[in-house]
Amino acid sequence: MDARGLAKRFGDIVAVADVSLRVEQGETFGLVGANGAGKTTTVELLAGLRRADHGSVRVFGLDPVADRKRVRHLLGVQQQEPRLHDSLRVRELVRLFRSFYPNPRAASELLEMVGMLDMAATRFDRLSGGQQQRLSIALALAGRPRALILDELTTGLDPAARRHIWQTVASLQDEGVAILLVSHAMEEIDRLCDRVAVVDEGRIVALSTPKGLVEQAGAQTLDEAFLILTGKELEHPE
Repeated sequence: MDARGLAKRFGDIVAVADVSLRVEQGETFGLVGANGAGKTTTVELLAGLRRADHGSVRVFGLDPVADRKRVRHLLGVQQQEPRLHDSLRVRELVRLFRSFYPNPRAASELLEMVGMLDMAATRFDRLSGGQQQRLSIALALAGRPRALILDELTTGLDPAARRHIWQTVASLQDEGVAILLVSHAMEEIDRLCDRVAVVDEGRIVALSTPKGLVEQAGAQTLDEAFLILTGKELEHPE
């Protein structure tokens, strides 16, 4: 994933001012920022869900808007609030998403990757918020993507489920998948990310390794570094 000089406005509101980043194969790249900093719009531009006013995005050399169908087979996207059919069961949703790809992962493998093998017969509307989040991750992995966008990966998950998902992300990194991880959880960022970009008011104000950000800010922790670099406290959603 390669973004250069991205800019996006909504009327008088500047959502993204000038964002450039590159996520390499086998790298987990973190994106952190306060609410309204421009993270969601940046993700939507990278995924081809919105068109940038200025700048360019390439996913393995392809424009995610102009080459949407080809990019869909290369890029998996897990959004923070999955919108899926309430009456379908977990196995039915997995079967549906697998049908979109020529060489999908096995349904049992997908559910095992997110710790949901025992929930295959459960309707989507009977899942907790954390379980819906895990299912969304499984669906994003259905087509064996070479690049992956994960938005608030473990929000609402209990500690055991969180550790399980972290292990899954680490295994995907070992497979060479390029991962963009949007998160408020600094423990997650520290554990999983090779590099981290701090976004504030639509711009990247710092980019380094987790340890490098702490050193750059003269801080003791990533949370403290974020406060020093942006002048804002990082929200921590449940």
